[in-house]
Amino acid sequence: MTELCRCAWAEGDPLQQRYHDEEWGVPQRDPRMLWEMLMLEGFQAGLAWITVLRKRDAFRHAFGGFEPAVVAQFGEADIQRLLADPGIIRSRAKIEATIQGARIYEAMREQGEDFSSFCWSFTGDQTIRHDGPERLVSSPLSETISKALRKRGFKFVGPVIIYAWMQAVGIVDDHDARCFRRTSARRAVLPGPTPPEA
Repeated sequence: MTELCRCAWAEGDPLQQRYHDEEWGVPQRDPRMLWEMLMLEGFQAGLAWITVLRKRDAFRHAFGGFEPAVVAQFGEADIQRLLADPGIIRSRAKIEATIQGARIYEAMREQGEDFSSFCWSFTGDQTIRHDGPERLVSSPLSETISKALRKRGFKFVGPVIIYAWMQAVGIVDDHDARCFRRTSARRAVLPGPTPPEA
């Protein structure tokens, strides 16, 4: 059997390989899932993405399936519950940023603004294919989106975090030139996850 050629960062860990093969770089259109990934990228700040991947199921359980309408109602008791949860990254600033992000998402929705349309508006609803040899960590576009999100009140959305999120949700195609997912990821469609049982 021929060994698949993947992006270099995805080699070595089965969970990371599966994430790369099935999700990373696939254009995500579901607004709730775009928001979930944005929040998870914020939790990654200062850490390795594999840390978030290993805790993703616990995050989804702790944050009510990442349903913005649910998270927007979280108060101090929920913050204390989350700070005591060893299954997630226990940062008060990041937890509060997620709750605030849910409230912003809900405010946009109530005003008739679709989060997916907002996210994809920066590229004219198209995936940007990065063909350069260098591995980017930010770009002028990630700086623009970062500023737009911060203006709305989102936190942990600096240009580096936003570029990682753009890669994850397929706004930019950053698969290595020799990676087997280079062309197929853009043709795929990702459904959102099933919320955990209450």
